[in-house]
Amino acid sequence: MRGRDPETGEFYSPSRTQQRVEALEIRTLGEKLVALPPARFAKLPIPEELLPHILETQRITSHIAHKRQLQYLAKQMRKLSDEELTAIHEAMDDSGEALRKQTAQLHLAERWRERLLDEGDAALAELLQEFPSANRQKIRQLVRNANDEKAKNKPPRAFRELFQELKTLLAANSSSDEVEEDFDDESFGETDER
Repeated sequence: MRGRDPETGEFYSPSRTQQRVEALEIRTLGEKLVALPPARFAKLPIPEELLPHILETQRITSHIAHKRQLQYLAKQMRKLSDEELTAIHEAMDDSGEALRKQTAQLHLAERWRERLLDEGDAALAELLQEFPSANRQKIRQLVRNANDEKAKNKPPRAFRELFQELKTLLAANSSSDEVEEDFDDESFGETDER
């Protein structure tokens, strides 16, 4: 029985429904942890005693056994303090946000590459105005080579190098807020291929 405090009328412990909701949230967090590649664990504040359970859950492929191991992982996670669980949850949310920003930055680099190839010097002037530290000569040469490759139906080496140069430039010079402002939904879904 939960019982109530006779003076305040509040319950001594959370209700069963509240306990189930918290258990499901922890299980969902466990599922997200299991879905991550092992290299990402180093970036998350995962206690060492929990790591073997996560790796074991990843190793198991049989559906029922995986489900059972996931339940066991959730049970082990419920032993963690609220602060540890919150830290893991926040770190995973931050990495998701970072991934979204990185994707936006890649799309912006693709958009600049397409503009440089299509508009030429006008787009280059605009790029240099926005990013004064850009190497004008190198970018102009890469644009020229990429257009030559396309005309001669050669492999897109300069096309890729131009993308890498723009990606490096954007990473060095732009804050994440500028990337979000400049990101255009029209460029979403474009690929690295011509």
